[in-house]
Amino acid sequence: MTDISPVQRPPLRRADGTPVRAVVVDDEPSLSDLVTMALRYEGWDVRFASEGRAAVNLIREFKPDVVVLDVMLPDIDGLQVLQRLRADGQNVPVLFLTAKDALDDRIAGLTAGGDDYVTKPFSLEELVARLRGLIRRSTMLITDAPDPLIRVGDLVLDEESYEVRRDGRLIELTATEFELLRFLMRNPRRVMSKVQILDRVWSYDFGGRSSIVEIYISYLRKKIDAGNEPMIHTVRGVGYMIKAAE
Repeated sequence: MTDISPVQRPPLRRADGTPVRAVVVDDEPSLSDLVTMALRYEGWDVRFASEGRAAVNLIREFKPDVVVLDVMLPDIDGLQVLQRLRADGQNVPVLFLTAKDALDDRIAGLTAGGDDYVTKPFSLEELVARLRGLIRRSTMLITDAPDPLIRVGDLVLDEESYEVRRDGRLIELTATEFELLRFLMRNPRRVMSKVQILDRVWSYDFGGRSSIVEIYISYLRKKIDAGNEPMIHTVRGVGYMIKAAE
């Protein structure tokens, strides 16, 4: 890991003015100490755990705004931790730490419900930047947009409350699902390529693999289009677009 001196930035705060809450889960004391130090330097309230089961209990009690989660843990692995959290209905943004280089391992973490990942060794500067990005997309921050509502047909996205409703029905989305939907809704009836989506939602690609976009589009379809006329459409060989149901 390099760049252990974080750059000072304008502090992020929760909507109620209290510090951002973060949980770091890693069984390497030296690494967890460094990450914890970097996040506390940002002014965040940080707790940490070294085992998966302890992490699940801590996250349930502490209710953090973001979680840094190592994949390899001594009892249950990070994927199992995340599965238990999602089964509880907790949509807290999760960034995976992994020593694995294989693309399939990275995608596995995201398809399990994670929102981002960094591969060890990593830069603390990059880690903090990615976490700040996740937090900006979470429910805790309020946008300065003059009109926070984005409408496409009977689908309404509120950028202030981070609520999404279709025909008045509330739809629960993860931070990444919300950002993907917002990107599509800001570009109604425009076909957005997988490359454009990767760049906007994840800010990087997966070595040319775009299956993660297909997976998250399928997640949105199950939540947005279930029991309704479809709004999210595939333009084969080009990309995806959203338009009002006819």
